[in-house]
Amino acid sequence: MTAIELGRTVAVVGTGTMGQGIAQVALVAGHPVRLYDAAEGRAAEAARAIGARLDRLVEKGRLDAAGRDAARARLHPATSTAELADSALVIEAILEQLDAKQKLFVELESVVPDDCLLATNTSSLSVTAVAGALRLPGRFVGLHFFNPAPLLPLVEVVQGHATDPAAADRAQATVAAWGKTPVRSADTPGFIVNRVARPFYAEAFRLLEERVADPATLDAVLRESGGFAMGPFELTDLIGQDVNEAVTRSVYDSFFQDPKFRPSLAQRRLVEAGLLGRKSGRGWYDYADGAERPVPRTEEPAPPPGSVAVHAKPAGPAAVLREMIEEAGIKVTRDRTPGISEGFIRLPGGACLALTDGYPATTYPDEPFIRFDLALDYRAATRIALAPSHRITPEQMREAVGLFQALGKRVSVVADAPGMIVARTVAMIVDFAVDAAARGVASPEDIDTAMRLGVNYPGGPFEWTERLGAHWLWDLLDTMHHQSPGGRYAPSWALRRRADIERQVL
Repeated sequence: MTAIELGRTVAVVGTGTMGQGIAQVALVAGHPVRLYDAAEGRAAEAARAIGARLDRLVEKGRLDAAGRDAARARLHPATSTAELADSALVIEAILEQLDAKQKLFVELESVVPDDCLLATNTSSLSVTAVAGALRLPGRFVGLHFFNPAPLLPLVEVVQGHATDPAAADRAQATVAAWGKTPVRSADTPGFIVNRVARPFYAEAFRLLEERVADPATLDAVLRESGGFAMGPFELTDLIGQDVNEAVTRSVYDSFFQDPKFRPSLAQRRLVEAGLLGRKSGRGWYDYADGAERPVPRTEEPAPPPGSVAVHAKPAGPAAVLREMIEEAGIKVTRDRTPGISEGFIRLPGGACLALTDGYPATTYPDEPFIRFDLALDYRAATRIALAPSHRITPEQMREAVGLFQALGKRVSVVADAPGMIVARTVAMIVDFAVDAAARGVASPEDIDTAMRLGVNYPGGPFEWTERLGAHWLWDLLDTMHHQSPGGRYAPSWALRRRADIERQVL
């Protein structure tokens, strides 16, 4: 793959935050850059803003003065598309409207040479559809940068139905030469990140609607037990509720209202009320000066049990708990209760403590069950969620709380729900990723890279599959599907195939 030569001009059309960021990336990489915006004066204004950011890079020691001066000399605002005629690459970053993008590229095609690559930064529209009006759709690609473009390394290189593979190869080589990490994606709704990440938001919003827990507690569990950098409520407040919901609705509509991608009514109400997050001063949380941030539900300290009994063995992902309990100085014996095949921990007061497996805590009507949530790393996790059945007494609950507190965890007690919080979220993300790879959207390696770099996940979905086991993930989703039929939790056949192969090997 050969990148576009540094002496060749890169043009950026659209000078909002994303357009300016992309222009800065190409400029610092060494290209002459032309900026164009249909609004009079906007290109010159954007050039001044980019110049100011170059000054800040010098102040921070990330760019020397000579490099800044050379970059400024290569930056040229344009007053018409005719001034983009010498471009080797044109990247569009205008409003997300199909007809507007098509109109722009038809105009550009009459100006630039036939070997010029044309690229859209769309995050939600079909690359194939945008290219549909072109005379030479083979040279058209998607280059989806993430905001802020100068800082975030990921770029999704999207190959439309008519894109020449050589054009996609050249675009990929070019953004790699700019210091970015490109991943290759087929033209599918949401591409990689916005497709695979939907459950991270959707499951949290559904748990809120089902009154399983409040936003602060759900965020805390996903951060401190799941290892995610931010919870879905605080993250969508940062992104903008309108922006996040628009992507969700676009993906949902593009997949013909597949229930797996169904948007949230709770989020819709926020958008309708103008509560868009940080930019409006309030979203799921209040950002007004002096506003108190809600705190997650956290149980008061409770004494640990002196001993516990293990029935069978705790499920695979939680197998390390036995070691941790013994290390905490709590005696572990064997429970021989007949008739139950599921692994659990028997507390002295008679309650059964078991990892969520898709069944609610009320699965066994004759046994007092408490479900605990998945932690992607039980040793590193600082919080755990517990969900008791209706038969659990306050004394039994305190024993369970005390046990996990003895292991160094904060404890949040939430309402009983199939799959709980982290487990159902991770299982759904994995299922979306495995299904996307099976459908040729992207390779497993590119999907893992995209999710780590694009949304800062603590690991890639395929890494989680190896660690947790495809069979455990498939069983959890299949159980949830039978608990809540309708298609949302029906696991993909791609995950089923991986689970079957894994079982045969085991």
